[in-house]
Amino acid sequence: MRGWLAMLLVLVSGAALARDRGPRVPEAVPAGEARTCVPITALRESLVRSDRVIDFHTAGDRYYRVTLPQACPGLGFERRFGYATSIGQLCAQDIITVLYATGGMRGASCGLAPFQPVTIARRTAKSG
Repeated sequence: MRGWLAMLLVLVSGAALARDRGPRVPEAVPAGEARTCVPITALRESLVRSDRVIDFHTAGDRYYRVTLPQACPGLGFERRFGYATSIGQLCAQDIITVLYATGGMRGASCGLAPFQPVTIARRTAKSG
């Protein structure tokens, strides 16, 4: 019993440390005026970077960064979300909902923000 409890504490401590550090959000340089909406047909993938940052990769190899007004609990961990729209565009005033990988459960619902076109810094190989 005592060994099991120690293992649980180690796992919880490790999870807390990982949560405090959070995922690394790549640097991005603004590349034009922010947009209120982007056409859904132009979206190729969404890259959830953290509980607040989503990069949308669009046709033409462009990226739009959305920095949510507040953290969206669970978004950075699950890295998946759903949305509903009837106008063929995803807009700053739309709501996304975190989708959990297990059990098909839904998590927090959070408002988007303007879509800022960006150039994302490329990672460079470390010499060692």
